[in-house]
Amino acid sequence: MGINFMTALDIASSGLSAQRTLLNVISMNLANINTTRTQEGGPYRKKEVIFQSAPIKWPSDNLMRTELERQIKGVKVNRIVEDYDGVRKVYDPNHPDADEDGYVSYPDINVVEEMAKMLTALRSYEANLSTVTSIKTMLNSALQIAR
Repeated sequence: MGINFMTALDIASSGLSAQRTLLNVISMNLANINTTRTQEGGPYRKKEVIFQSAPIKWPSDNLMRTELERQIKGVKVNRIVEDYDGVRKVYDPNHPDADEDGYVSYPDINVVEEMAKMLTALRSYEANLSTVTSIKTMLNSALQIAR
């Protein structure tokens, strides 16, 4: 069989999908940085994306695949977890969500940390997109040669 354009495309597209999910979660965290009350009760809980390697789906389960081909993996989102310990207390007795001591519970979200994660995810997304673009260019070149 051999490693081909489609395998490379599958790997890059799995990375694109995973990084898109991460970017969406980071955006949610930043948008809810001051949310003190949710439908579930209490402040918004920061979310984290957990990735895991995922096997590439081959067109057939060929027993003649090389060991390298058996080890090729993409990435997928395993789960999205909420941080139930991350709450910061701010003294504001006039706030409608203040407790009996005058403290308001806010999500413990660090803007600088979230922005750094966003830039890293964006660079990873761009790298995967560049791979897809390169594969597309190579496929077009192969088609031109075949003509």
